[in-house]
Amino acid sequence: MFNFTPLLGAQSASPASQSLLEFDGGIKVLIDVGWDESFDVEKLKEIEKHIPTLSFVLLTHATVSHLGAFAHCCKHFPLFTRIPVYATIPVVSLGRTLLQDLYASTPLASSIIPTEALTESAYSFPLVKDGHNPNILFQPPSPDEIASYFGLVNPLKYSQPHQPLPSPFSPPLGGLTITAYSAGHTLGGTIWHVQHGMESVVYAVDWNQAREHVLSGAAWLGGPGTGGSEVLEQLRRPTALICSTKGSGQANVSTQRNKRDEALLSLIRETIAKGGSVLIPTDSSARILELAYLLEETWQRETSQAGRDSPFKNAKLYLASRTAGATMRYVRSMLEWMEEGIVKEFETATGAAEAHDQRRSRGQQSGGARGEDEKPRAPFDFRHISMLERKTKITRMLGASEPRVVLASDTSLEWGFSKDAIKSFASDERNLIILTQRVGNKSGSSKGLGRHLWELWDSHQDSTSATIIDTDGTQAQFQSAQVVPLAGQELPLYQQFLARQRQLHNTIQGDQGSALETSADVVDDRSSSTSTTSEDSDIEHQGKALNTATTLQHARNRLGLSDAELGINILIRKKNHYDYGVLGKKGREKVFPFVAKRRRADEFGDLIRPEEFARAEEEDQVAGEALRDTAKTENAVGQKRKWTDGVRTVDGRPRPVNGAGKRRRMGAEDDAVVADIESSSEEEEDNTDKIEGPSKVILREETLELQCRISFIDFSGLHDRRAIQMLLPLIKPRKLIFVAGEESETLSLAEECRNLLNAGDESSAVDVFTPTVGITIDASVDTNAWTVKLSRNMVRKLQWQKVRGLGVVAITGRLEAATLNPSGLETDEPSATKKTKLEKGDAAAEEPPQSTTPILDVVPANLSTAVRSVAQPFHVGDLRLADLRKLMQNSGMTAEFRGEGTLVINNTVAVRKTGTGHIEVDGGTYGLGGEGGRGGRMAMGGQEGATFFMVRRKIYEGLAVVAGH
Repeated sequence: MFNFTPLLGAQSASPASQSLLEFDGGIKVLIDVGWDESFDVEKLKEIEKHIPTLSFVLLTHATVSHLGAFAHCCKHFPLFTRIPVYATIPVVSLGRTLLQDLYASTPLASSIIPTEALTESAYSFPLVKDGHNPNILFQPPSPDEIASYFGLVNPLKYSQPHQPLPSPFSPPLGGLTITAYSAGHTLGGTIWHVQHGMESVVYAVDWNQAREHVLSGAAWLGGPGTGGSEVLEQLRRPTALICSTKGSGQANVSTQRNKRDEALLSLIRETIAKGGSVLIPTDSSARILELAYLLEETWQRETSQAGRDSPFKNAKLYLASRTAGATMRYVRSMLEWMEEGIVKEFETATGAAEAHDQRRSRGQQSGGARGEDEKPRAPFDFRHISMLERKTKITRMLGASEPRVVLASDTSLEWGFSKDAIKSFASDERNLIILTQRVGNKSGSSKGLGRHLWELWDSHQDSTSATIIDTDGTQAQFQSAQVVPLAGQELPLYQQFLARQRQLHNTIQGDQGSALETSADVVDDRSSSTSTTSEDSDIEHQGKALNTATTLQHARNRLGLSDAELGINILIRKKNHYDYGVLGKKGREKVFPFVAKRRRADEFGDLIRPEEFARAEEEDQVAGEALRDTAKTENAVGQKRKWTDGVRTVDGRPRPVNGAGKRRRMGAEDDAVVADIESSSEEEEDNTDKIEGPSKVILREETLELQCRISFIDFSGLHDRRAIQMLLPLIKPRKLIFVAGEESETLSLAEECRNLLNAGDESSAVDVFTPTVGITIDASVDTNAWTVKLSRNMVRKLQWQKVRGLGVVAITGRLEAATLNPSGLETDEPSATKKTKLEKGDAAAEEPPQSTTPILDVVPANLSTAVRSVAQPFHVGDLRLADLRKLMQNSGMTAEFRGEGTLVINNTVAVRKTGTGHIEVDGGTYGLGGEGGRGGRMAMGGQEGATFFMVRRKIYEGLAVVAGH
C-alpha cells in the first residue's frame, strides 16, 4: 500500500512544499517542511496533526520553500525533535545559515500567534473577544538553537542505500530503504528513492538535468555501461514518480547555460556603462552560489586585461546577506559535491599556490602587494566580491554614487537586504532590477513585492518581447513590519498563552524544563534575553509528548498547583520535602522522579561553556556581570580593562584614558583594534531595533514608486517541460504524480504526459494524478492477487531461500476446489478420516460459514511427468558490488574499484554491473578444467581460474535460484 498526500504546494502559487507518504503497516514519511513568505502558522497545522504518527522526515533542498519551517517545528511542536531527520551534508549546513539569516532579517519569521490560540488560553480578555489579533509573536529560536536543531539531522551521501531508524512512536519500518541522488537544482539537493517491499517511490521535486558552473545535473542518467542513454536501474520503473511542474509553463525563457549567462552579463554591462546600478534578488544559500561564481569569474576575467577598457572595472560587486561569510566557509569545504570542473579548479589553484609560496620564499617574487594579488585563489575565495553582513554597511553602500552590482537576499523581496536595496534603487531610472526566478504568492490573496515585479514583467511579454521593461512610475504596494514590546493587557494575555503551552508540552517523564517562558519568567526577566547555553534551553526539552491526561500532574509549582496535583514531583519541585507516601500507588508514582540531563554537543564534540573555566578575575569579562549579581565599578583597583574601556566619552567626544592613545604604536595591531571597535559599534547599531522579551509586530502598508527598469533572466535551475517529456519514457513509472506548481501548468503538463505515456498499448496505461492540497491518492502497485490455501503436503516440500530479508520459493502444484465435510469445515484431508473424527465428538457443533478458498496441493506422481515445468531456472536478488567487495576481502583476496563501476579482484577478474542489472564477469586466462567435474572437484589451470570460480560462487551465494519443481 502506498498513499500520497500533498500538505502544501499542490496546484498553488505558493512555493512551499510539504508531502506525506504512507506505506503499509502505518509507516508515514514527511518530505520537506517548507514555508512561504507569509510565515503563517496555520499552514503548519497538518504537520502538527501528523507529528505523533510520523516515522521519519526527509529534506530535499536548503531553501525556504523546502525547510523554512524546520526551526519553528523543532521549537514549538512537541515530539518533533524526537523524529529522525535525514538530509545530505550541504542541505544541513546551508539550511542552518539560511534560517539564521531568515530569523535575523525579519520578525515575521517568528510567526504571529493565531487568534484561536489566544482565545483558548484567555477567553475573557477583551483584546480577542471580537476576533481582533494583537499580532503577538512567538518566541523566535536563537542562532545557537537553530544550529542545535540542524545538529540533530542525520547526514547522508549520494547513492548510498540507508535503512533509517524509526521514531519512538512509529511502527517497525520492515526493511524500508532510502537512497539520495543528486537533484542538480541546489548544492546537495536530493531526489529521494524510497523502497518498501514491492513499493518503489521516487520523489523528485525541483531538479535540473542540465549542468551548470557549480552544480552537476540530476542523477537520472549516467549508469555504468549505458553511455548516459539509460536511466539508473534504481530509478527505473518505480511504483510512483512524484515530480514537480514548477516553471514548466513558462515561455520564451532560454534554458541554455551559455545564452543565459551572456544575457545576464550583457544587461549588467549595459547598465553600469550608463552609470546605473544593478540589483539581483536571490536566495542566501542555494542559487546564490551559481550567480556569485559567475560574477566573480567575469570580474576576474574583465579586470585582468590591462589594455582593455571594460565597464566592469569601474563597478563594485557586493554580496549582501547576514550569513554570507558562514555560507561561503561551508561551501569551500564541500567542493566534492559540485561539478567536476570546480574540483579540478581547486586542485589547480592549490598546486599553483604552493608553487607561488615556494617562489616567494626563495626571493623570486618582488613586491608584496602585487605578489599577493597574483596569488591563485580557490573557488569561492572571492577577490572582487565584497560581502556585507550588517545593515550599517548596506546603508553606507547604498549611499555611494558609483555603479555597483548587488546580490542580495531574498528573491521574494519580502525580507533580507534586497528589500532595503530596492527602496534605494527604485527611484533612479538608470538602475536595473534583474529577477532570476519566478516569484510565487505568499498567500492566497496578498502579493509580495517580488510577485508584483514578476507579474509586471510577465504582463508586458504578451504585447512585446522586450527583455527590459520600464516601470514609468508604477506604484507598488508592500508591507513593512515593526517590532514593539507588549503593553497593557497584552502582557498577561501572552503569559496565559505560554502557561497553557507549557502545560501541554509536559511529558510523562515529568517536567524537564522547556524552551517556553512561564508567566513568572515574563514578569521577572522581561528585559533579559534567554541564555541558549543553559540547561533549560536544551534541545532535548523542545519536543514534549502531548498528553492531556497527565498535564496537571507535571505542571510547575509556580502555576499554583496543590501538593496533591504535583504528586511524586513534589520531591523535586518544592524545597524541604524529602518523603512521599507510595503505599497503594501505581506506575510512576512509586518511583523517585529523575531528570536526565542530556550532554550537549556541536559539530566539534562536547559543548564547552567558557565561563566554567574562567579565572576569578576574568569571570566578569567572560560570563558577564549577571553571573555574580554585582555591579561592575569602572576603573576599580586591580580590575582588568578591555581595549574599548580605554576610550571614555567626555562632552560627547572620545578621549583616551591614562594616555592609552600615546602608548599605542601605529601599525597592523592598531588597525585591528580599531576595526574591532568599529565592528562592535556597528553590531550595536544593528541591534538597536531588537526587542528583548515578549513583543508584537505592527504591520503597515507602504507604497513604492518605481522608476527603475525590470528584467528577467531564468537562473532558477529547474527542469523544463522538454526535459520531463524526454525522461518519462525512459523512467517508465507505473504511476505519475504532479505537485509543486500552479494549477494551469500542472493540468496542462499532466494532459500532455497522459498522451505521451498512453499512446501505445492501452493495457499498460499509466495513471497521471494531479492532487490538490490535502487530497490523498492511492498510488499502490497494481497486482493481480488471489488467496489460496496450501495443503500440508505442499508446505512440507517448500524450500525457502532468503534474499535480503524476503523469502523466495518456486511452486508447481495442482489447484483444487475446497473440500467441505458434512459439517461445512474446510479440509484437505480425506473425507473418511474427517468423518471418523466427527463421530468421536463435535458432531453437533454449529455449522460454520462455508469457504470457497481453493487449495494448492502437490502434483500426484502419475501426473508429475506430464506437468513438469519447462521453465529455465533464473536468479532473484540484487547484487551490490560494494557487498561483493567486502565478501572477497573477507575471503583473503584483494578487491578494489577501478574505472567506472568495475570491481577488480586479485588483479585478474573484473566484475561489472550493467545499467540493466546484469552482472558481467571477465576472468582472464585459466585452464580447461571447470567447476562441478567428476567427484565434485574443480580442476583449474592456475590461480586465475581459482579466483574466477571463487568470484562466481560468491555471486551465486548472494542470489536465489528459482525454478519450478
